[in-house]
Amino acid sequence: MKRYIKFLCSLLFITGMYAQQTPAPQQTKSILIINAVAHLGNGELIKNSAIGFKEGKLNLVADASLTRIDLTSYDEVIHAEGKHLYPGFIAPNSTIGLVEIDAVKATDDEREIGGFTPNIRSLIAYNTESKITETARINGVLTAQITPRGRYIAGTSSIVQMDAWTWEDAVIKQNDGIHCHFPVTFKKSGWWAEPGIIEVNKEYSKQVTEFSDFLKQAKAYLKSEPIEKNTVFESLRGIFNGTQTLYINAYEEKQIIDAIRIAKENQIQKSVIIGGYQADKVAPLLVQNNIGVLLGRVHSLPNLDHDDIDQPFKLAKLLIDKGVLVGLENSGDMERMNTRNLPFLAGTTVAYGLTKEQALQLITLNTAKILGIDSFCGSLETGKDATLFVSEGDALDMRTNNLSYAYIQGRKISLQSHQTQLNDKYKSKYGIQ
Repeated sequence: MKRYIKFLCSLLFITGMYAQQTPAPQQTKSILIINAVAHLGNGELIKNSAIGFKEGKLNLVADASLTRIDLTSYDEVIHAEGKHLYPGFIAPNSTIGLVEIDAVKATDDEREIGGFTPNIRSLIAYNTESKITETARINGVLTAQITPRGRYIAGTSSIVQMDAWTWEDAVIKQNDGIHCHFPVTFKKSGWWAEPGIIEVNKEYSKQVTEFSDFLKQAKAYLKSEPIEKNTVFESLRGIFNGTQTLYINAYEEKQIIDAIRIAKENQIQKSVIIGGYQADKVAPLLVQNNIGVLLGRVHSLPNLDHDDIDQPFKLAKLLIDKGVLVGLENSGDMERMNTRNLPFLAGTTVAYGLTKEQALQLITLNTAKILGIDSFCGSLETGKDATLFVSEGDALDMRTNNLSYAYIQGRKISLQSHQTQLNDKYKSKYGIQ
């Protein structure tokens, strides 16, 4: 019996160690953060700021050097001299919360069978208790677009804040868009360790026609009065009436041109390019059609042997200089665990021509505009959600990104994770301060 009790206690202890952090309660006290260097996310910087929020909303964004502030009007005042204040970072086109362990099939819920599945909603599969979410939050990533993967038309995404009990609590914009993967013009053989030759996709024209025909069928169905309801076609209604965005994964020049052409032919009102490796070659077309780009992972090698080795690093500046609205995304190998590195992708663009405030916009206000959530998210402006954090140093630099406080809609969230617990445990063991 004693052995059984010891085993049960050990099991409870281990379970407690690996438990997800409890979501924070609603904000009940007004909070003022003063004297921090505030990076507003809209390109502006306040070196000595006063940022206040109440009931989850920002009610003060001011320069403390120029504004008389009554500290007693706030329940809690945080003095943040020498620290930096940022809006929460946004991770678009993410599968965080859809897969926990790649090798365990039961935890993998990022895709469904079939080539055209727009009716698949990623939101209902989103796991708010993912251990990976904690690791992203401690680097300032507080909002994410949860996106399905798949062929052709993969499904419907939604946008969540990353501190919640359930997906119903987490969602801040439900069913924001449809995600598609446009046929590729070239195929790569081999794998990353032994890359093969690049071959022309001989089925490209056929696949593009198939993609276009599907959209035309959906459009015809939605204009008719069908006897039987088609849930697949019904789920596309939003991209035709403008309430949803069509997110198009396309990298090559011809891909992007053909994708935009087909979207226009089908009167799709809002489109976004994801990836966009050769988007700079068609920048005027993107600007003309008001199409933003969520650039693929900055920390990548060039797609083609003859490309500039720095092409992925400088592409953001090339597009911004040409007037394209640009954000950053992080899909690819180990994408969920790499969500934490999103701010450092933005930081790399600073070394290749962008200012720090421009780089910050890539993962805050620019992305919010592309996702259609900029009215309440993405920058530090009065009336918007109080989703923000305080860092000991530059949050775009891996050497100095160290969060002191983080808030989601005014709620102070935990900055602990299993990794920080292990760090504290073994620092204590060896007497490291």
